Amino acid sequence: MPLDFTAIDFETANGSAASACSVGLVKVRDGQVVDRIGWYIRPPLGHDHFVDWNIRIHGITPEMVADAPGWVEQLADLVEYCDGDILVAHNAGFDMGVIKAACLATGITVPQYRYMCSLQLARKTYHLDSYRLPSVAMAAGFEDFAHHDAVADSEACAAIMIHAADRYGAIDLVELSELASVRLSLLQHPVALAG
Repeated sequence: MPLDFTAIDFETANGSAASACSVGLVKVRDGQVVDRIGWYIRPPLGHDHFVDWNIRIHGITPEMVADAPGWVEQLADLVEYCDGDILVAHNAGFDMGVIKAACLATGITVPQYRYMCSLQLARKTYHLDSYRLPSVAMAAGFEDFAHHDAVADSEACAAIMIHAADRYGAIDLVELSELASVRLSLLQHPVALAG
């Protein structure tokens, strides 16, 4: 199994994990970036207010997403693009939390994905003063990108995974997970407990 995965990054409108307003996706095949895509998302009702803090971080305004399809309409495109890949993200708990929260907020089933966190991997791989995405990307040789642009952040994350796999001599993410002692986690729809 080669080094195949999809790197993913979300930007949000506010503090709600369900308020995805953009996504960036970068596809890696055999350790090489082969495709990248990103789009705006109109956040679900009740999670669609934009706060100044978030706008200052990513530069996305309510007007920019006003005509974008919502989460329900776009999830199928996201799932099709990811094509069953293991997902990777920097601070993956946040990005997987966005998928889960946006699905639950819109009443649709959370898609099931295995995922790995490049932040956790970076802490096991590099000795840095900061493990924020720009610092780790620089350690991996990926510099001068537009931080908080979802596609650029996904590219940086992909570069970290590829560089780390090379350092460990890992042929795929499963082996990288084992060699670096970083968990491959599972995103799935919450199961109601019988009571």
